[in-house]
Amino acid sequence: MMNLNLSQILWITLIFSCSIRASMGAANDTDDDEECPPLVNTNLQQSQLIQRLTHVCRYDRLERPITYDPVTSERLPIVVTARIYVYFLQNLNSDLLQFKMHALLQLRFQDKRLAFKDFRDGRLENILGQKHLSERLWLPHIFFANERESSILGTDEKDVLTSLSPEGNVIISTRMQATLYCWMNFKKFPFDQQFCSTVLESWMYNTSDLVLNWENYNPISFDPEMRLTEYNMAKYWHNTTVVESDGVNLRHGAFTGNYSSLSFTVNLKREIGFYLLDYYVPSMMIVAISWVSFWLQADASPPRIMLGTSTMLSFITLSSSQSKTLPKVSYIKVSEVWFLGCTFFIFGSLVEFAFVNTIWRRKENIELKKVNSKYIIKSTLTPRPSRRQIGGSLSNDSRARSCSSLDNIISSTESVRNGNGNVNQGFNNYLTVHPNLPIIKTECADTVSICSERTNNDHIVDVDKDKKDTPPTFTTMTPQEIAMWIDRRSRFLFPTMFLAFNALYWTFVYVL
Repeated sequence: MMNLNLSQILWITLIFSCSIRASMGAANDTDDDEECPPLVNTNLQQSQLIQRLTHVCRYDRLERPITYDPVTSERLPIVVTARIYVYFLQNLNSDLLQFKMHALLQLRFQDKRLAFKDFRDGRLENILGQKHLSERLWLPHIFFANERESSILGTDEKDVLTSLSPEGNVIISTRMQATLYCWMNFKKFPFDQQFCSTVLESWMYNTSDLVLNWENYNPISFDPEMRLTEYNMAKYWHNTTVVESDGVNLRHGAFTGNYSSLSFTVNLKREIGFYLLDYYVPSMMIVAISWVSFWLQADASPPRIMLGTSTMLSFITLSSSQSKTLPKVSYIKVSEVWFLGCTFFIFGSLVEFAFVNTIWRRKENIELKKVNSKYIIKSTLTPRPSRRQIGGSLSNDSRARSCSSLDNIISSTESVRNGNGNVNQGFNNYLTVHPNLPIIKTECADTVSICSERTNNDHIVDVDKDKKDTPPTFTTMTPQEIAMWIDRRSRFLFPTMFLAFNALYWTFVYVL
């Protein structure tokens, strides 16, 4: 009985061990099937197909797709083509040198590891998915080189659409917003035009592993309903370049080499209608108002001062409101040239008032050689005493010395003549060569008497007689007349100069 029990126990142990081995082999076969699921099942759903295509036994999302040249068997870089659709472009922020853009960025490349046309007969439509599908795939890391801020748009979920074709073509469409840097030149503000670029570059792979290209057909497109309030988009163009990165330029992380780059540039021209109506036309009117003071009397100080200062302050306030949104640059802008020109004319009207008011308050008349601009301005700037004042300042002694000196000349002439009126032959000087020497006769200023009398045979030259026959050329004008004369000339001079300034200014703006 005991022996029978022992034999049964042995048989039972043997059978149990065999069953355990069989179960372990079946478990190993099942584990092998789960580690690398097959793709031959044509009834798989899209999610199941994606899971099997991207299984770790077949697909490594950290490794880029690898292709080889069929002739040289050389490893080729993957080509990623891009397309951008811009549906919103905000006005340029001149103060921060940036602009904001909402766009749809579409990247397309081929990954043959994801091709499934041989595993789904009769069902060859593309597989579409959102962000959860893109997270299972290898994607090129593309960034905006001139980016200041960017984000993916979306409400409940990020707006990322992934499309996978049966041939393994992958299309990633991302709706995003970006704030991009744009260097601006304000030398011709507000008649300027800006060139703002959007630059796309590869972050991780250089040109030996990844090459960026634009789509062949319509790579850049804009929403036809897009409008800008301050700018008008004149034209745009795209470009493909290669950026070199070294140990100094670390724009691509710590990696060196040549990196592929895509860019497109828009040419934005500023609309000047706002500035013409709100700045240029009002400033012209303010300058013209400052000329009203030329029609006021020179001694009307309160109204002329109030008119000049009010126009100056109004123009400065108008100009300051236009330059608040601009950065502080070191060069001179066209708008500042206009500001300086208008300030010059307004300030010139104030200086003109101060000038004529000073002349108006003078007490003495001014003698002019001729009544024209040259002598009037010269006499007002450097006034001289009148001829009567010069004659009255001579003393009686000087007049007596003048007459006596002439008498001495006459006496010296008489000394060389004898009693018959003939010249003494022994006197060898100038008088012996010219025996008939003219005798000068003058009138003293006080007595109006002849200082010396001669015979009829003598030649006498009367100097004062010639002066009496010549009509006087000096004209006397009162200070009030001169002040009014300057005001009348200013009424035409200032507008003419302002028109010439406008002609030069607008020629420079639109021609040069």
